[in-house]
Amino acid sequence: MPEVSVWAPNAARVRVAIAQPGLAIAQPGLAIAEPVEPIDNPAVTFDLEPAHGGWWRADVVEALPGRDYGFLLDDDEQVLPDPRSRRQPHGVHRMSRFYADDFAWTNAGWPGHGLSGSVIYELHIGTFTQAGTFDSAIERLDHLVELGVTHVEILPVNDFNGEWNWGYDGVLWYAVHEAYGGPDGLKRLIDACHGAGLAVTLDVVYNHLGASGNYLQRFGPYLKTGRNTWGDLVNLDGESAGPVREYILDNALTWLSEFHVDALRLDAVHALRDTSEVHLLAELSTRVSALSAELGRPLVLIAESDLNDPIMFTDRSEGGYGLDGQWDDDVHHALHALLSGERQAYYGDFGSLSALAKVLTRAFFHDGTYSSFRGRSHGKPVDTERTPGYRFVVCLQNHDQVGNRAAGDRLPRIVPPGMLKVGATLLLTSPFTPLLFMGEEWAAGTPWPFFTSHPEPELAEVTATGRIKEFADHGWDVGNVVNPQDPVAFTSAKLRWSERNEPGHADILALYRRLLWLRREHPDLADPRLPLVTVDFDENAGWLIVHRGAFDVLANLADHAQQFPSASADVLFSTETGQFADGPRNTLPAQSACIIRR
Repeated sequence: MPEVSVWAPNAARVRVAIAQPGLAIAQPGLAIAEPVEPIDNPAVTFDLEPAHGGWWRADVVEALPGRDYGFLLDDDEQVLPDPRSRRQPHGVHRMSRFYADDFAWTNAGWPGHGLSGSVIYELHIGTFTQAGTFDSAIERLDHLVELGVTHVEILPVNDFNGEWNWGYDGVLWYAVHEAYGGPDGLKRLIDACHGAGLAVTLDVVYNHLGASGNYLQRFGPYLKTGRNTWGDLVNLDGESAGPVREYILDNALTWLSEFHVDALRLDAVHALRDTSEVHLLAELSTRVSALSAELGRPLVLIAESDLNDPIMFTDRSEGGYGLDGQWDDDVHHALHALLSGERQAYYGDFGSLSALAKVLTRAFFHDGTYSSFRGRSHGKPVDTERTPGYRFVVCLQNHDQVGNRAAGDRLPRIVPPGMLKVGATLLLTSPFTPLLFMGEEWAAGTPWPFFTSHPEPELAEVTATGRIKEFADHGWDVGNVVNPQDPVAFTSAKLRWSERNEPGHADILALYRRLLWLRREHPDLADPRLPLVTVDFDENAGWLIVHRGAFDVLANLADHAQQFPSASADVLFSTETGQFADGPRNTLPAQSACIIRR
């Protein structure tokens, strides 16, 4: 007989309401997108019995897949969605639906893919295609295979209020957003990715809950006193924190096991306030290592962290968290500031060739140095002798660095084509794990601003005014700020795939494909051993040479052609025509790069 259970230590009585087949219970007074008419005698209710640790359980014969259900706490007649809901077909304010994990996988032999040797492609389901679904994304996997990436990274798909969103306002972490295609749609996409030889990384958010549709606190102490940038703190170390931690750990393991996900990108882990003896991240990496051994395939954990602290990927036996890698924003900042000339906000310490040389050889720029943006010393040094470069995921563009600009403008709107090509060359010959943001490979002309679709007017207003204040604090022209609630913010962000064949886009796509091919064919260009990377540069002249084994990567950032102090050799790749050898020297055109074999 099916068991129904829920953790609700705050309640003195718990009932489960199960709708009759094909019916749903109306929720008067709730802000929902599509209200339904009340139904006479819409459900049957059953009392759950208290169990150990604040859990409530009951065997209920009516708890069948496809039936809608929810919980009633104490004497309140409002039916609440299940905190561990697997489906929310009517939105986050409405009933959950019992879900059967009976998907027919075809990738039983999928070997998985570790972080070493990876190239990640980051995409948002809602804007990757016009339809904005998992199934429509499947139709574009051939493009990713031809491009030469190894991983598809999907922005958060957990359920949120409204029709469209970046995904970081999720409130039901186990449910897959229905508009994308629900849980089976996600499984179809992952199965198709594996069939095409692509690993899948899923972006997950455990540092806060969205502002609308969060009923967890009604059930138990999921949150604690205090706030981070995005909301109330998740209770990782307070009273009754154990089941909250299990809620997170079980969720992570569900994606990796039931959904066959290969890697998790852990959003903003610096916002996880945990003073426990064993940090949540260390406990997570322990559980995931055990699951990896059980499944017989690599499972990868990547942190987004702005701490610049090697504790993230230091082994647990040495006091670290034991993750596989982390995002390294310093590499992005060094490249972006150098190519664009921007120096506002956190770009203030970057923009020099010396800064780029440091991150290419040491990974972190701020490794104990003074950060003018933070007004204090920041970061810790990386032991480059023991730390391979592939542990650092780096980019020219990603959802944050594009979407957190006032107008959501991509790099091609900011830098000339020559500099864009130089940036791609330096990124894709680096010792790190490169990440591409969807459309970057053809210099997509579509913006990617921050967008939301909160149905509640007051939340919509707070979101819009909050963005204006944030950009003003960072020195942006607030007149350029896109209203995230304007539907055009979302629709304008959808990729125009026809651009790939147009002038100014097709040549960039060819360049990315060629660079990724060279990275695969010549291991020196992807060699992650940081001590073997050396860099020569002339700050005043504006040139840089990165030595990569048997190869040199030359970059001329000046607005005129100039000679390089490197021996003429076999040219494997050049971003522009007009390069030539002049005796012992190479001359490169303005704003260009090349790869030579010595």
